[in-house]
Amino acid sequence: MTARILIVDENNLLRQGLRSLLSEHFVVVGEACDGKSAISEALVVQPDVVLMDIALPGMNGMEVTSHLKRRFPSVRVIMLTSLKSQDYLREALRVGVDGYLLKNASYEELLTAVRSVIHGKKYLSPDVSAHLVDGFLHPGQVNADNSPLTRLTARERSILQLIAEGRTNRKTAEFLSVSPKTVEKHRARLMHKLGLRNAAELILVALELGLIQRPGSVSRLVDDAIV
Repeated sequence: MTARILIVDENNLLRQGLRSLLSEHFVVVGEACDGKSAISEALVVQPDVVLMDIALPGMNGMEVTSHLKRRFPSVRVIMLTSLKSQDYLREALRVGVDGYLLKNASYEELLTAVRSVIHGKKYLSPDVSAHLVDGFLHPGQVNADNSPLTRLTARERSILQLIAEGRTNRKTAEFLSVSPKTVEKHRARLMHKLGLRNAAELILVALELGLIQRPGSVSRLVDDAIV
């Protein structure tokens, strides 16, 4: 039976390109441009494999993967990203991804990754595999526990991302279906953990962590935060 694939990425051109490439070998059953719509679409189309970007608006790819894995244990998720640090790879493996593929991969590698996870195997891009092995061989040079990403809870990461995208505490609360006071508490806690003093620093940290990837709007967001 031909595998059914759901493509999740904010970039319309990338989604269309992936659909065109993958349709020659698999059945592309849907697309989504953000985390919430990815979950909604998965409920409808029941994919076998999800190609998932990390930096999605509102709810990042790690959170979406965790949610999908709880709801559909048999679904295979390939993280398709430009981020290749050990911190992201470890976090991705922790939430249950089946593959970690870099966006500069070749068409042949993409097909190999999809076919590997379909058959129950894990697939890691050679570049990230090398980083992971190097971390095990030289543990003193890399300490994942010191990463800002690992210091935050899933909810704190969500709030960091939503606020960095320009949402107010009230809008963030509405998106997450919690109270504004809950958002304020999580925001204060995450800023304390990361040693941040203002919203501008919060936005810059979110960019560093890859939680937001909007180069065209970065200066505007930072300027608004400073004002």
